[in-house]
Amino acid sequence: MIVRRASLALALVVTLGVAACGDDRKPPPEAAPTAQAASASPSAPPEPFTFEIGPAAGAKNLPITAEIDTRVTGGKVTSVTLTDDKGKAVAGELRADGSSWVPAQPLENNRTYNASVAATAVNGTTETKTTSFTTMARPGGSRVGSGLYLFNGNTYGAAMPVVVEFESDIPESARAAVTRRLFVKTDPPQLGRWHWFSPRMVLYRAEKYWQPGTTISVRTALTGLPIGNRFGDTDRSATAKIADRTLVLDVDNATKQMQVIVNGQVVRTLPVSLGKPSTPSSSGQMVIMEKAETTVFDTRATDGPNGYRINIEYAQRLTWGGEYVHSASWSVKDQGVRNVSHGCVNVAPDQALWLFQQTMVGDAVIVRNTERVLQPGNGWTAWDVPWERYGV
Repeated sequence: MIVRRASLALALVVTLGVAACGDDRKPPPEAAPTAQAASASPSAPPEPFTFEIGPAAGAKNLPITAEIDTRVTGGKVTSVTLTDDKGKAVAGELRADGSSWVPAQPLENNRTYNASVAATAVNGTTETKTTSFTTMARPGGSRVGSGLYLFNGNTYGAAMPVVVEFESDIPESARAAVTRRLFVKTDPPQLGRWHWFSPRMVLYRAEKYWQPGTTISVRTALTGLPIGNRFGDTDRSATAKIADRTLVLDVDNATKQMQVIVNGQVVRTLPVSLGKPSTPSSSGQMVIMEKAETTVFDTRATDGPNGYRINIEYAQRLTWGGEYVHSASWSVKDQGVRNVSHGCVNVAPDQALWLFQQTMVGDAVIVRNTERVLQPGNGWTAWDVPWERYGV
């Protein structure tokens, strides 16, 4: 798993009502059409049936991420079969928009494949087209390492984004092709989008927090995908669950209080101490990224003489930069009164234990009214970007 930090275009369709200008006199009523005229009115003609597939017959040196293009108007694809040169069938399924058929596993290098696609017009007429193509030899170029922050069988909080990270930068020219090979299914279905936060990190989320109990299935189908002069490293898959409750930690620097909100109801309010003026906490919408009952904070390598090393209990990471919610016995007298931390959210030991027992990775944390704004990509900052700009 990668531990380093690492767009789909959004079309907005707006319908505008047009108001006419003029006097307020009513126009004369139109005569009702006669029965003869009404019966003579033609209905809208059906959309012409067109049907094309790809790759082109005889195409060679295709990447093993090749898909079967299915371009249909006035009808729909009704079946796709793909077999290799030994007659072995390849499983797969249509994309949701019907634009192509995606093999369920990477194709093999230097193999010939035969595809047959049937499409049916609205009038019931069925047409079948075939094509064949050959994949490229195994490439000698370097691979782009990737990682998926969603683990099979785990349960996460309702704010858990699907996080894909890369070991090296993805060129901007290749990002659309990469995200097109990242597949997410949710049950119940919920619209989501991918958004690049850096050349090494892309996150997927819905418009709102996931519905409680949602199942999320992910496939990062990157094996052999051309990425600049390199190729994707591997396919990864995971199916995870979202918890049956929505939990949010809402921290307000103005009051030095944290509200623990479950399914929209405040269940507890805790005093906190945030980052002092010289090391302020970040304001923004964050997600609990990891949890540790005990850990060590050691800043000596980055802060030099001003650094410190200290044992910490009930630590819950919020940012890559080192902001956590954690137990802090040394600041109990300051909690609810003043900020004394290095950027973390300090809570009393007994409250930290209780909080640790309530939360899970993927729960939302909102911090308000501090001197610093959360930087995009400093943690899983998917919810800090407004939906209308997400994926743009």
